[in-house]
Amino acid sequence: MVQKGENSRKPLIYWTAGVLAYMVAVFHRQSLGVTGIDAATRFGVGSAALSTLAMLQLLVYAAMQIPVGVLVDRLGSKRMLLIGAAVMALGQFLFAVSTGLASAAAGRMLVGCGDAMTFISVIRVVNVWFPPRRNPLIVQLTGLIGQFGAVVSAVPLISSLHAYGWTPTFLWAAGLGVVALAVVAAGLRDRRPERLPAASGVRAAWAEPGTRLGMWTHAATQCSSAAFTILWGYPFLVQGQGLSPRTAGVLMTALTLLAMACGPLLGYLAGRFPLRRSWMVLTVIGVTAGAWTLVLLWPGGHAPLWTLGLLMLALATNGPGSVIGFDYARTFNPAERIGVATGIVNGGGFAASMSLIALVGVVMDLQGDFRWAFAVQYPIWLLGAVQVVRYRTRARRRAAVHPTPAPAPAPA
Repeated sequence: MVQKGENSRKPLIYWTAGVLAYMVAVFHRQSLGVTGIDAATRFGVGSAALSTLAMLQLLVYAAMQIPVGVLVDRLGSKRMLLIGAAVMALGQFLFAVSTGLASAAAGRMLVGCGDAMTFISVIRVVNVWFPPRRNPLIVQLTGLIGQFGAVVSAVPLISSLHAYGWTPTFLWAAGLGVVALAVVAAGLRDRRPERLPAASGVRAAWAEPGTRLGMWTHAATQCSSAAFTILWGYPFLVQGQGLSPRTAGVLMTALTLLAMACGPLLGYLAGRFPLRRSWMVLTVIGVTAGAWTLVLLWPGGHAPLWTLGLLMLALATNGPGSVIGFDYARTFNPAERIGVATGIVNGGGFAASMSLIALVGVVMDLQGDFRWAFAVQYPIWLLGAVQVVRYRTRARRRAAVHPTPAPAPAPA
């Protein structure tokens, strides 16, 4: 939190430096997806091998969450953001000069590793420098601004590929990592708490019911939208619902824009009504399940466009709803273990999303029917909702007996 007498503009400067680094990280993360056709041609591989590149990048991202959380608590946000920017720049450089699948995979894994260091570090900047009542809104704005990196990774990258070719395009992409490194070095000041032993910090964060409340919040709310946007949404709309590619693209774009609008609203509500955060989470789960039920059970299999629009609106609440999980990590953990608690929350949500992506693929191979495939979401939602209620109760009891040093109320 900002100390009395400290320049109130400084936290905003520090956060701006961090969020710009996060925007560059999102750019790096999405750069493979928008250049997939060119990548398949360059490396001489099919869609299965190409998807392996993406999965390796994401798996490294997931595996690094808790280790990165520990390192953020020990080294501070600035050092981790500098390391992350450098690692991503190196990964994009290797990707730029690669001509074979093995070196390309190594490049994408480096991108995933550096990406994993970024969001947690920026969240900790928010937790350290901003007052608790503003924290939920600032975190939502962090996610929203970061999505502009995805926008930048689309048209400019594709245009550059067509104009200048593969290697120059990804070399300037690597250069953005160097720019992010310079911005963080010049614009971010860190404040590191007292260090805890790594194992102690992980055990303490996991033992805190509020951390697991945040983890299940993130898992239950994020997974449907993540599976839809990362891999299965476009095929579902075109092949499963019979839409034209253009119409499907419009719906996918609408989903992104609606999510960007929902973020600040949910962030404001979470900060304004902190004792009702879990009800917001349960509402997001219920609305999402209801919208999917309407679409999947529509007679004839092809739902009308207005129901698909409602589904986009419901899915748009998923990402912002999942960010409430990070607010729980802040609320129930002291400053010296915020990083590892955030890593647990982020890792849990990512694990649920990847599991859903894989399950949908398995059912599609077995049944070939999107309705049955997307039905695998219901057990995940049910488990998530039950666990949110369960750990909400435990967190209330623990907060009543052992008040946390973190300056925020218990959930309700």
